[in-house]
Amino acid sequence: QVQLVESGGGSVQAGGSLRLSCVGSGNMYSRSFMGWFRQAPGKEREGVAAISFGGGATFYADSVKGRFTVSRDNDKSALYLQMNSLKPEDTALYFCASDKMSRMAAIQRLGVIDPGLFEYWGQGTQVTVSS
Repeated sequence: QVQLVESGGGSVQAGGSLRLSCVGSGNMYSRSFMGWFRQAPGKEREGVAAISFGGGATFYADSVKGRFTVSRDNDKSALYLQMNSLKPEDTALYFCASDKMSRMAAIQRLGVIDPGLFEYWGQGTQVTVSS
């Protein structure tokens, strides 16, 4: 089992940047497919970015493409989300998630990062962007 803990959230003004981190426990981390999600009040959970086991393949939601960058450091069991040019609509609780199976083919076929593809979840870190 993988346990995930997010950090790095906070409050910024529009146009600012934040870097989220997610640290995973358990020796299965390097063989985990990882993703970032967000959920705003009253809205469904939305997939933001996903990254393959080795970090060589990534997928982004259209809403963040060109502004967010996902990366991972398997030696540190860490996942990152660099968020630039933040907008008020990026305000949400951000979660990291993992799964033992590679989900990239399914995500590419669906065109969205489906939360149902991921088994393990962190508790989330809040990001608030003011205008």
